[in-house]
Amino acid sequence: MSSIDRNELLKSLGITDVNFGVHNGCEALDLDVTGQVTSSSPVDGAKIADASIHGVEAYEALMDGADKAFKKWRMMPAPQRGEIVREIGNALREKKAELGALVTLEMGKIVSEGEGEVQEMIDICDFAVGLSRQLYGLTMHSERPAHRMYEQWHPLGNVGIITAFNFPVAVWAWNAMLAAVCGDVVTWKPSLKTPLTAVAVQNIVAPIAQKHDLAGVFNMIIGNDADVGEAMTSDRRLPLISATGSCRMGRVVGTKVAQRLGRSLLELGGNNAIIVMDDADLDMAIRAIAFGAVGTAGQRCTSTRRVFLHKNISRKVIDTLVKAYSQFNIGDPLDRNTLVGPLIDKDSVDQMMKALDQARSEGGEVLCGGDRLSRDGFYVTPAIVMANKDMTVFKEETFAPILYLFEIDSYEDAIAMHNDVDQGLSSAVFTLNMRTAEQFLSHAGSDCGIANVNIGTSGAEIGGAFGGEKDTGGGRESGSDAWRAYMRRQTNTINWSTELPLAQGVEFDI
Repeated sequence: MSSIDRNELLKSLGITDVNFGVHNGCEALDLDVTGQVTSSSPVDGAKIADASIHGVEAYEALMDGADKAFKKWRMMPAPQRGEIVREIGNALREKKAELGALVTLEMGKIVSEGEGEVQEMIDICDFAVGLSRQLYGLTMHSERPAHRMYEQWHPLGNVGIITAFNFPVAVWAWNAMLAAVCGDVVTWKPSLKTPLTAVAVQNIVAPIAQKHDLAGVFNMIIGNDADVGEAMTSDRRLPLISATGSCRMGRVVGTKVAQRLGRSLLELGGNNAIIVMDDADLDMAIRAIAFGAVGTAGQRCTSTRRVFLHKNISRKVIDTLVKAYSQFNIGDPLDRNTLVGPLIDKDSVDQMMKALDQARSEGGEVLCGGDRLSRDGFYVTPAIVMANKDMTVFKEETFAPILYLFEIDSYEDAIAMHNDVDQGLSSAVFTLNMRTAEQFLSHAGSDCGIANVNIGTSGAEIGGAFGGEKDTGGGRESGSDAWRAYMRRQTNTINWSTELPLAQGVEFDI
């Protein structure tokens, strides 16, 4: 391990052993404990700390408190709610280094990415503060004389947030900060693989919530899918469930929520691709491919999984990528010289090896990497596979650093293969041809929720709406008008005349 005092880090974030597993935003609650989960670091496999697991009884108590809090919170003017979010953002600034280091320790992403994830939280707080004065409706002209018609937006209630291990804090903030300024309270179920980062976030938020007597606005419960997860997805008191995870998980959540006619905001798997044309700036393209494929050890939903190379430049790009892969510093993510940290656990390593075996059996050639590294933790060497269009393994997302390369004859061939997968999150094309770029962004181009020109698939900014199509779930989080997902629309008509005309010229005299 690099020179970090784990005990001091945990102490600075209020982490002890055993940590609470249910929290109402102001304090940890002493409720029924159904078990414990041990958080172990993928850096070296060592235990960090334990967290309590809670069941339905604790969940019900938390929901009762959230319902009371919502009745108070929704009546606070939105700009005042924005001031609370501003304070949260400032508190995150003060703890950026510590929380970022804990993200690295518990999840395994390198230091700059851990700190970058906390910066995303800070950025969305800033965005939400401005948004608190911009929850605009529209005014429409009525066809009836002396009538005014307009629409306004109201908070939904208690928003359920289910997060994945790979972005253990940022995705909560994307949802919670927007929901908060919209007037909602939130109930968070973090991944059991990264419970301590959730505990740390609640510890950062708690002093602010306590100061303003806001118990029940920012709730968190650590629980199993079979009890707490099932309770959340079936609970009509949660009008919206925002869930991040695999396509398999999303189908379960989406079905459960739909059965009660609730809303779901799903951010699911990605199978992201880059097309590199023969007129591209190859230096830019290669750097974008490398970061997209191995950043966070390939454990981003926006990680680059597939690359389509025009035949005129394919050899040069392949040779350069293979050389670059041989030079990656793989190891302790807390060392700032490291570029590639570990996978989250042994199961992820096994899934990577299984996918590579399938790729070989289907005629793919592993050009480099794909080895388990014999050291503590869950380290692998990122792999490059020369693939063919008849393979099937690349059509499923493997959450690991495997990059499939394809040689193509034309843009038309590339875009057809690009869109021929079930997922539709992020995409990119590298070209200096305006027509190719515009074609990629047209109705007949990329079918993904995110489409880029001359930048990679990974590293989205918070200002744009984030999400994807097809099996990626169709949800949108973060910027633009994503805030509308957390509110309900109401159309209002005011009659300031002494008559009662009906629309469409209908007459009904009594």
